[in-house]
Amino acid sequence: MADNIVTSGKSSTPSLNPTRIICHVCQKQFSQYTCPRCNSRYCSLQCYKSHSLRCTESFMKENVVQELQQMQPDEQTKNKMLDILKRFHSEEEMDEDYSADSTLSEEIMEKILSGQEISFDDLSLEEKKRFHRAIAYGELSKMIKPWDPWWSKPSARKIHLSKEGTQLVQPLPEQELLDDNDVGSDEFSEAPLGPETPLPPLSRLSSKEPSPLLTVHLVDILYSYCFTLRLYNGDWRSDAVGSVMVVLSVSSVLGPGAQPETILEALSHCLEQVCCPAYRHMGGLQFGLGVIDDVISLFGLGTPALVCALCDMHRLIQEGGKEAKSERPRKLQRDGIRSTIKLAERKIYFIMCWVHEQPEEAWFSLAAIARAEKSSVMEFQRSNKAEKLNNKAEAKGKNLIEEI
Repeated sequence: MADNIVTSGKSSTPSLNPTRIICHVCQKQFSQYTCPRCNSRYCSLQCYKSHSLRCTESFMKENVVQELQQMQPDEQTKNKMLDILKRFHSEEEMDEDYSADSTLSEEIMEKILSGQEISFDDLSLEEKKRFHRAIAYGELSKMIKPWDPWWSKPSARKIHLSKEGTQLVQPLPEQELLDDNDVGSDEFSEAPLGPETPLPPLSRLSSKEPSPLLTVHLVDILYSYCFTLRLYNGDWRSDAVGSVMVVLSVSSVLGPGAQPETILEALSHCLEQVCCPAYRHMGGLQFGLGVIDDVISLFGLGTPALVCALCDMHRLIQEGGKEAKSERPRKLQRDGIRSTIKLAERKIYFIMCWVHEQPEEAWFSLAAIARAEKSSVMEFQRSNKAEKLNNKAEAKGKNLIEEI
């Protein structure tokens, strides 16, 4: 006898024959399951999920609640969760502090948007503190583009001066102008201008014959010039007084130190000053040896580039002297600085006039001597390191023998 088919939600009277009920959802298949909430009949999981959203959501909610109630976290799990929450809360506070610290006042922002210049005095007390904090942590150094020295540019080889040593107007080649427009022009990477007035002959400045040590003094002065520009990223005008103090501290010819008699003595003194704690952050001995390469590059450019470098240094000394007068330090210290700066200014001008009268072959010889002295310094450094290693090895060997 065939099975009875029931399509109604109500069950029929029980009989000896099994009753088959059609699925209430799809109305196509025979039902095999019953919803525990609404007693609706369904045939598959898909039909159960779509038969009533209220039933499925409440069923999942009850299962989750029961599962959570059965879970009993131990102390380790609780502490781990607390640490995660504390870390998340501290990170949120740091983000809020950083966003608060990184904002400027509306007045400063208006000046920036209008294109006005902003000085340190325009900042509030809190902004000044944040500025000093950024300097201390090195955050501002990441924003500074590495300086490309003017003597390393191709245009430095095309400097021409008049017979009197004055600057000649020279247009840059079109290709170099295009390259500068592509990467952005850098005023501190351009070769400095030469003298504005004709350089007098040495016979007018002094009745005596020039000292043969002027070549040694030139190496000393050029080294202090290159190091100062490296230190200030090419912009010595940002702190003219500080730049002068750096020059006077590195150079033994312009400063209070003893006058060197050989190029090795001059370079050794400069390297010793560069490796002192005040400038050690620049890179120590390796950086100092690199500055010797800068001096050699200047010699390779010839007389016009050397005169322009010394003229730029002469301007540096002059600007530093002017600013030193307005700073009003102690009277004795002020008078000492003024006299030292004035003497350095005269020395640089004299040696600039001397350089202008020398033949080009002299600079190639000086470059070769400086290169040889650099090699000797590097060789001495390597031998000194080897000697220290040997001394350590001998000390360890003696201790081992004593123990045996």
